[in-house]
Amino acid sequence: MTRAQRRERRSVSEKLHRVDRATAVSILDRLHAAQNVFYGGGEEQELRTLLDRDITWTVPGGSPIAGTYRGIEEVFGYFARRRDLAGGTFRMHRRDVLVGDGARIAALTDGTASIAGHERAWSTVGLYQITECDRIGACWLLPLDQVTFDATWSARHRE
Repeated sequence: MTRAQRRERRSVSEKLHRVDRATAVSILDRLHAAQNVFYGGGEEQELRTLLDRDITWTVPGGSPIAGTYRGIEEVFGYFARRRDLAGGTFRMHRRDVLVGDGARIAALTDGTASIAGHERAWSTVGLYQITECDRIGACWLLPLDQVTFDATWSARHRE
């Protein structure tokens, strides 16, 4: 099957797959809990079960964590980089969830970490594509203040 055929198949599948609010909140709560364990230096196994193996994760900006990560190994490399830059202090705090008629959900999430000896905080919207198996198939991270977000994740590199 060609890439275009797979994309078309996913497009049709996405139109049929719907995620209700309760399912969206459950998925995000499990995702954030597993990420917080991993970012704190814990196991990655639970987090791996929540991600599609063909996942794409996009982080805008000019910081050392910016980029588009494709596949579960690249995404875990990105997660490990965040964990290491924050010295295991990075935590996510979900604030609100927006659900529409399809398989995409948005979550307003605050982040906190101690980076380069300073307490940092920021807010993002994560736009998630949920697969038919209720796994994360894609994430587009959208910082509410890109300048602060980039400065936060670049702090260790400046000091």
